[in-house]
Formats: sequence, structure tokens, C-alpha cells
Amino acid sequence: MAAAGQRARVPCGIAAGRRWRMGVAGTGAEGKPRPAPPWSRDEEVSSEEEAESAAAGRREEEAAAEEEVAETPQEKKLRLAKLYLEELRRYEEEQAEEEEKAAAFLGDLVGERLEEAVLEQQGRLRRPAAQDVCPPAPATVRVLRGHRQPVTCLVVSPDDKFIFSADKDGTIIKWEVESGKRLCVVPGGKKSTKGQPMGHTAHVLCIAISSDGKYLATGDRNKLILIWEAATCKRLYTFTGHRDAVSGLSFRKGTYQLYSASHDRSVKVWNVEENAYVETLFGHQDVITGMDSLSRECCVTSGGRDGTVRFWKIPEESQLIFYGHQGSIDCIQLINEEYMVSGADDGSVALWGLAKKKPLALVRQSHGMQGSTQDLQQPYWVSAVAALLNSDLVATGSHSGCVKLWKCAEGFQKLEPLCDIPLNGFVNSLKFSSAGDFLVAGIGQEHRFGRWWRVKEAKNCICIIPLKHRAGAPGTIAADSA
Repeated sequence: MAAAGQRARVPCGIAAGRRWRMGVAGTGAEGKPRPAPPWSRDEEVSSEEEAESAAAGRREEEAAAEEEVAETPQEKKLRLAKLYLEELRRYEEEQAEEEEKAAAFLGDLVGERLEEAVLEQQGRLRRPAAQDVCPPAPATVRVLRGHRQPVTCLVVSPDDKFIFSADKDGTIIKWEVESGKRLCVVPGGKKSTKGQPMGHTAHVLCIAISSDGKYLATGDRNKLILIWEAATCKRLYTFTGHRDAVSGLSFRKGTYQLYSASHDRSVKVWNVEENAYVETLFGHQDVITGMDSLSRECCVTSGGRDGTVRFWKIPEESQLIFYGHQGSIDCIQLINEEYMVSGADDGSVALWGLAKKKPLALVRQSHGMQGSTQDLQQPYWVSAVAALLNSDLVATGSHSGCVKLWKCAEGFQKLEPLCDIPLNGFVNSLKFSSAGDFLVAGIGQEHRFGRWWRVKEAKNCICIIPLKHRAGAPGTIAADSA
């Protein structure tokens, strides 16, 4: 045992640990309390948080286990049903949003179509096509041969897949545009074994097709109008009533109402669906050489030597008369419901508007002059005109050796030449495709109304002229503010 005045000896390890606790965690050198090291405090906090989170997790697991144990089959069914209903509600909300978006898109599309239809009805729809057309290379023009006599008229089906053409011997041919093949040939000038003609027995002067491509109508010099089923070329009806050659036919767009014009100076209205005659209108003082119509219950005619273009209002049985050409007006075509173009044998091409009785634009000697000497020179006759519907693109034909393309410029106040497409022979008929991708020309060695000249080197044929558009050409539709 140690003496009273001596200290008891303590083991080194215990003393050292005590000193460390006193010097580090206890007081400092001056006897002041010293804080614990920072790493010691972080370790203590993190360990406490981990313990609490682990305890909470255990409590949740225990509670879930107790709920699972305590949940009855009916409660489970109810819970699952609620989940299913919630998912169904979300799905219906998503579907409703998609339907709203689709309805909004469809509404915009329908609105655009309705606006386009209204503008078209008012004659204010514009598709600027002329500025984007490039002159086609001569090698790209396709020639379809099958007619023995001069081609007098033709029409393109509304879907741009077929061409129907007719000639002076009464033959009608149906062509496929893509392949150029003859799908159907109705020979003319012959009679079947039963004694009834299969088709026409005289010159076919005009041809028209309904806007849905169901019916085809043809008129000849024998005063007859024949109605055909366009798909099969089957003859359906025969309309009689004109007292002279039938020179013009046109279906009212969207209907089966047929207008016919004749050298007897009359215009007749027919209902093809009901195989019925409707009425007759008079007004021209000379033979009618051509006619056209669109959606309105109206039609336009060219009056030959009486020098007039007439716009017929069928319900009112009235007409508007336009003067401007100096020669016989041989062809006419509507551009839209408010503007039209015509050609005459004085070589002039006229652009008309319904609001003015004189031409808005008149190009004289549009295809140049013919004749070897100055005294014998005369203008090339304009024998065919065509217009791309609701656009500013116009085409004219003659026997000058080319088809000319024109632009209706300055708000339909001027005709500007675009380019010439070489074609040899009389251009007796011109038609644009609905999409404006190609132009079809009916070529003959003679004029469709007579034999005043004969171009021997020409071929009686159909020419398909591709219309190439410049890259990046806009396809916008504009409304005329005039």
C-alpha cells in the first residue's frame, strides 16, 4: 500500500486515455472547455439519421404488412377497381385531348376548303402557276397515234388518268395517260350487224365529260348528241333536237346538267341523269363555234361571224354580250367564274371579264403572219384555247407550228407571252390536266371546221406536253382583291 504522501500509480494506458479525454474532449491548456472535433459531430448526426430512416422504413413495412393482413378480398377488389377507374379516367382525358386536337386540325382543313370553294364560286380564287412553268424540251413531248383523220376535239378525265379524243371520221378513242395505250376504240362511219351505228357516222366536233368522270358526251355534224359511260365506252343515250351540227358541249361542274351549242344558233339544256331535255335559248346571229361552263348555272359561247361572246344566265334566261374580235370567234374557255379567254380567225386572243363588255386585254396577230408576199399575208388563225382552272396560265394553238403559253398579268389586265412549244399541224383542241402537270393537244392536218388548208407533213395525233415547274415553286392559293 502506498504511503500517505505519495500518489497512487495508475497504469499507463488508463492514464494516457484519461489525459486524452481531459486534454481533447475536456479542457484546454488554459482550463477552458474544448469543442469536439468536427468529424466526430458529423459521424454522430449521420448515424442518427440513418437509424431514424431505418426505423421509419421498418414501421412502414410493418404497417403495410398489417394492412395486407387486415385487407379482406372485398376491400382488395374495391381498391383494384378504384385503380382501374383512375387509369380509365386518365386514358379518357388523353383521348379527349387528342380528339380536340384532331377536331381543331380538321376544322382548319374544312375551313380552308370552304374558303377555297367560296373564292372559286366568286371567281376570286388564284393559283399563280404561269411564273413557275419551264418550257418543256421537245424530246419530252409524247405523241399518241391512232387517229386516221384530223383530231377535232379531246377532253381529259377529272382524275388526269385518261384522255378521250375524236376525229373527222367519227372515231372515239380512250387513252391511258401513263402508258399511252388505247384502252377503247369506238369506230365511226360504220354500222353494226344489226343495222344500228356503233358510234358517230359524221365528223365529231365536240366532246365533254362530267366532273365525276361518269358520263361522256359527244356531238357531231349529223345534229346528234351521244351519251356514253366513260368507264366502259358503252353507248347509253342519244339526244336529238338541234337542227344543225352540234359544235359545243359542256357539263355543269358537280352536276349532270349538260349544255349544248349548235350551228343552228341555239343553246340547249339537258339532264343526262334523267335522259331528258330541259330548255332552249336563242340569241346568236351566226353559228356557235364553242362553249364552256363551270359551277354556276351559266355558260359562255363564242358566236363565230356575229363577232360576239355571250354569257348565258340559264335561270333568268338572259345573256350578257361582249364585243372585241374583228373576225370569226372560233374558240372560248373559262379561266374561272369571272374571267375567260377566246381566239378568232383574225389571229387575236382576247381576255375578258364579266364586269366589262370590251376585252381586258387583246393580242393581235398572236401567232404571227402567214403568206409569202406582203399583199397575201394574213394572220394565223387561232384554232384552240385552253386555261388552267383558277390560275393565270393560258395556252393557244394555231397552224403556225407551235403552241403558245401566256400569263394573265397585272390583275388580269394583260396577256404576257411565256414560251412557244413546237408542234406541227393544226392545233384543233387544247386541254390542261386538272393538276396542271401536262397539256394535251389534238393535232390534225386540217382545221376542225373545214379544209381551207392542209399541212401534209403533219400527223393526226394526240400530243402530251409535260409542264415542268421550277424547283421550290410555291403552291399558294391567293384571293384577288379586285
